[in-house]
Amino acid sequence: MTELLPESANRVAHARTAIVSLDPVPADEVVSGAPRQGIKELGSIAGAEAGIWELRGGTVVDTEADELFVVLSGEASIELLDEGHTVDVKAGDVMRLVAGTRTRWVVPDHIRKVYLTPSAE
Repeated sequence: MTELLPESANRVAHARTAIVSLDPVPADEVVSGAPRQGIKELGSIAGAEAGIWELRGGTVVDTEADELFVVLSGEASIELLDEGHTVDVKAGDVMRLVAGTRTRWVVPDHIRKVYLTPSAE
């Protein structure tokens, strides 16, 4: 996958309009709907990976990685299953997710976010 913002260049990425290829969410993660998701790598900086993630049309479950994200467009209700409460996010919101948190993402239309997460190295 080609990074939009490689370490060796001063560049800009138009994250709200970048093409993110969407694929069906694996069946074991789907709660309802026919959700599709995709990731576009931005690059890495100071031991963190950055990317754009988009989810469309449905409800899915996930176990999170340690992550900080900014919502660019759309909205979601994120049920924090182990904590027993829900956080609603929309464009402009910033959220931290702790590794291992089990979540249920309810996305009526779409959500697009830019995320930072520790490199897998």
